[in-house]
Amino acid sequence: MGQPTGKKAALKEFRALNPRPEAVTDEDFAACPFLDPDDVVQVKYEMVRRVRVDKVPVAQAAAAFGFCRQTFYAIAAALDAGGPAALVPGKPGPKGPRKLTDEVMEFIEQLRAGDASLRPAQLAEAVLERFGITVHPRSVEKALARRREPRTAEEAHHRW
Repeated sequence: MGQPTGKKAALKEFRALNPRPEAVTDEDFAACPFLDPDDVVQVKYEMVRRVRVDKVPVAQAAAAFGFCRQTFYAIAAALDAGGPAALVPGKPGPKGPRKLTDEVMEFIEQLRAGDASLRPAQLAEAVLERFGITVHPRSVEKALARRREPRTAEEAHHRW
């Protein structure tokens, strides 16, 4: 099986390609050419619509669309909170910094406020001593850059 093309490629690019289209067994969904089991956003939306409009029981609808009952409720809550766009799966991987948390960054910023000449390598060493966390100096540098807006074009290109 090669790389998806056409609509499947677009769905994959936007993280909306259903990883299990074969799990969608809903008869009405399968019978309508407009409905696409490869489009996970459409599958989720139609599952919620089937329960709320067609009054299909949650367990039955969830099974017919390839989900469990608990996932149905999570999908319905996401739809209620953010509309159809909330049905697009989030990016995989960590959702925030694992090492350079707000607490660590506040510590780094306090150090820099006391001594602006501290280099990222020195700050990384201080983080190791204080928190027992090993961070790369470049990670410190990038995290500091994200936390402050450059005031001038020259400052935007300045690196330690």
